[in-house]
Amino acid sequence: MADEQARLTHVDASGAARMVDVSAKDVTRRVATASGRVLVSPEVVALLRGEGVPKGDALAVARIAGIMGAKQTPALIPLCHPLAVSGVTVDLTVADDAVEIAASVKTTDRTGVEMEALTAVSVAALTVVDMVKAVDKAAVITDIRVETKTGGKSGDWAR
Repeated sequence: MADEQARLTHVDASGAARMVDVSAKDVTRRVATASGRVLVSPEVVALLRGEGVPKGDALAVARIAGIMGAKQTPALIPLCHPLAVSGVTVDLTVADDAVEIAASVKTTDRTGVEMEALTAVSVAALTVVDMVKAVDKAAVITDIRVETKTGGKSGDWAR
């Protein structure tokens, strides 16, 4: 356990959670992308492709919610650093059985934006569920994950 904790950057020698000191890290351009899905009924798919769900424009509301979520990440995830987020995109696509969500977050800072990308997707997915629940109480959020990250000491990574 001690060896494992030594590798965990958000845990100190005694095992207590801590916020990592990033003040000595270089400022670099960083980008992270994440994705997820909300499984929905055929009725919801038809409504989203047509006249829309009763609550309003689900995709537009979810897009804005995802952008807002990315900007609020340090308020939601306790050990995340507040960052100067310079760009967020959230794209929602209606597939045959789901709403597919993709987010990209950019910054020029000392730490990455993977959590911001994940939060954007998560909040967008929660919003889709909220917008469609009158029609589909069984909607399922699934497959939320980081797809890529660039920048920083650890370099680039892609799924």
